[in-house]
Amino acid sequence: MFTAILYGLAFGLLLLSFFKDRKKTKMALKKSWKSFENILPQMLAILPLIGLVLAILSPETISGLIGKQSGWLGIAIAATLGSITLIPGFVAFPLAAALLEAGAGISQIAVFVSTLMMVGIVTLPVEMKYFGKRATLTRNALALFFSVAIALILGGLIA
Repeated sequence: MFTAILYGLAFGLLLLSFFKDRKKTKMALKKSWKSFENILPQMLAILPLIGLVLAILSPETISGLIGKQSGWLGIAIAATLGSITLIPGFVAFPLAAALLEAGAGISQIAVFVSTLMMVGIVTLPVEMKYFGKRATLTRNALALFFSVAIALILGGLIA
C-alpha cells in the first residue's frame, strides 16, 4: 500500500511539474531516462551474479558464514567482504535483501552494506594520491569502526 502511495505521489508531482513547465519536465525526463540507460547494463550484469551466488551458496552455508549465530566471526567475514568489494549501492541493497532471506544475520548484513559504502580497500591507492596516506587510512579505519558499531546496534535493536 505504501509503495502505491509513493508511486501516486511521484506521478502527481510529475503532472504538476508538467503543467507548470513542460519544457523543463521533458528535459528532466530525458535526463532521468539517460541515467536509467547508464545503470541498466550494470543491473543486468549483477542480477545473474546475485542469482549465481545464491545458487552456489545454500541457505545453510550463508547462515553458517554470516548468519545470526556466526557472531563476531560472521561480522568479521561480512566486514572484510564489504571492505574489499566494489559494488554500487543500487546493487548492494537487493543483494543484502536476498542474503537476509537466505539466512544471513541483521548485524552481518548491516556491516556488509555499511563497509561496502564507506570502506574502500580497492580504492585506497587513488584516495591516498588525492588525500594523503594518513587521511585515507584514518578515514577508512573510522569508517570500519563505525560500520561495526552500527551493525552491533542494529543487531541489538532488531533482534
